[in-house]
Amino acid sequence: MKALGYSEQGPVTSAGSVVEFETADPVPGPNDLLVEVHGISVNPVDFKVRANRPPPEGNPRILGWDASGVVRAVGSNVTMFKPGDEVMYAGEFTRDGTNAELQCVDERLVGRKPSTLGFAEAAALPLTSITAWEMLFESLRVEEGGGEGEALLIIGGAGGVGSILIQLAKKLTQLTVVASASRSDTIDWVKKMGADYVVNHRNNLAKEMSDLGIVPKYVATLTNTDDHFDAIIEMIKPRGHIAMIDDPQNVSIGPLKMKALTFSWEFMFARSLHKADDMIAQHKLLSRVADLVDSGEIISTANKNNGPLSAESLRAALEHQNSGAAIGKTVMAGFAGA
Repeated sequence: MKALGYSEQGPVTSAGSVVEFETADPVPGPNDLLVEVHGISVNPVDFKVRANRPPPEGNPRILGWDASGVVRAVGSNVTMFKPGDEVMYAGEFTRDGTNAELQCVDERLVGRKPSTLGFAEAAALPLTSITAWEMLFESLRVEEGGGEGEALLIIGGAGGVGSILIQLAKKLTQLTVVASASRSDTIDWVKKMGADYVVNHRNNLAKEMSDLGIVPKYVATLTNTDDHFDAIIEMIKPRGHIAMIDDPQNVSIGPLKMKALTFSWEFMFARSLHKADDMIAQHKLLSRVADLVDSGEIISTANKNNGPLSAESLRAALEHQNSGAAIGKTVMAGFAGA
């Protein structure tokens, strides 16, 4: 099969950052689906893995953690899917990625593709939907239908996770949703996603929230947490809850004590990485997301389509993602002719 990967660590502008190569078709294990990949999207994890994990001996490493496609074959223990089913998923951190013609993925991590979306649009959803869902309902422990009278601040609302988190919070809870954005295009985007209010994260966020007259009980910090952590502690309600996904270098949780705050990490690969007993939770939540899309309650966060998958289109998508200018998700179709 055709695949795209990297043969050397380094920036996406380097010669070996994205190379096309041929490799053997993967063989599904007992719990796996063999999926013909028809759509993919890019995520910050592509850069983090590229920077920290050298490629294996012999072949480039295949990246990619968002896909939609069609099931071609199933393993002996598979019960939830059959060949011909259209699916979406984010895959596993330790297995070959989605930037290939074919991929094996555990069925417990897979949801049905929304019938109202094309493959590329659907590929925008899995990783960020899982992250946002787990952050909102498991890390922050907001209950569906709950949150009345409380507010959620989402720092970095125009990114992939923020875009879907805004929608889930608005449609499935009673929280007041405040999203941070700093440019006219990102402000328009978070409003389109459904944010009740917008604050500018280039300013002091504690003052921005004070000017709104809103004291959040929940803060989801998705980017540049180092820059905002002191302001978060200042603004949040006592006994509030902070959840983050980025990798701050200078954060100390000691100051949380005086407000009795709770702090959580969200890492959507944790279940699959550690083979948790409840891995099927990701199948269930992706199926809920598909239902929400098909009923018109939420929309795909795809905002840029780079066309069919190729070394050139993927490199361009990764450069755009890494530029800081990306809004929502950048997606691609599978290899031309797929």
